[in-house]
Amino acid sequence: MALIEMSPLGWIITVSLLGGLLSVLIAALFALNAQRKWVPMLVSYAIGALLGAVFLELLPHAVEEANDVQAITATILFGILLFFTLEKLVLWRHCHGDHCEAHAIHDEAHCPDNDNETPLGNDDENQSAAHAHDHGRSGLMIMIGDTTHNFVDGVLIAAAFMVDIQLGLVTALAIIAHEIPQEVGDFLILLHSGYSKQKALLFNLFSSLATVVGGLLAYFFLQTMQTSIPYILALAIASMLYVAVADLIPGLHKRTQMKDTLQQIGLIMLGVLSIFIATFWLEG
Repeated sequence: MALIEMSPLGWIITVSLLGGLLSVLIAALFALNAQRKWVPMLVSYAIGALLGAVFLELLPHAVEEANDVQAITATILFGILLFFTLEKLVLWRHCHGDHCEAHAIHDEAHCPDNDNETPLGNDDENQSAAHAHDHGRSGLMIMIGDTTHNFVDGVLIAAAFMVDIQLGLVTALAIIAHEIPQEVGDFLILLHSGYSKQKALLFNLFSSLATVVGGLLAYFFLQTMQTSIPYILALAIASMLYVAVADLIPGLHKRTQMKDTLQQIGLIMLGVLSIFIATFWLEG
């Protein structure tokens, strides 16, 4: 397929802006109106999209650009250990004792234990003054974390576009796919922290702009560091693998019924297939 003629910088700005807004708005639709049992479906699809992007696009391009398989795999290993350490530091700083409120709520958003039909955003207690007083830190924490995450996503998108337009589009697709269920969880935490639906939406939209900032900074700094791009891609691979394997997949194990397992496998395969089709379509 013939792609729209646009410079890498134009693609970075357009995809970062539209991708961030799209993921937030879709997440808002699910968080405020959808049923809880739909969220694990999003998570399963996102896992497939992440794994598909890693093994079908990012890894082959990183190895090809660096022409050094060992250096790329070593960077991926370093990245996984780095993200593990960073997450441990965040948990140590914000979680106390055996209970981590933010992660408990986030896990419930990713994979609720029941299939009740209650819309995710219709609990009036989420907006009570008591929750605002008791859980305000969770909302602030998730906003800081989400903004940082979006900034890093922008860097990864920029690095991919600077290698190849097709790689950039596939990377952006995978990032958007995993951002949607994450944003659903973020909405739940903000509502639980006492934010109104309107404020939760505005804060998440503002946070999504960090993707554009990260993309722009990466574009101008990486212009003079072309040899570093394959290793930035390797860190992107580590990030996506870590999110899929350490964050998303464990939540799926909470649903052990055979029909849930088959559904998860099918949606993961659908996520991989969507990346494969997108790659084939863009190459055509």
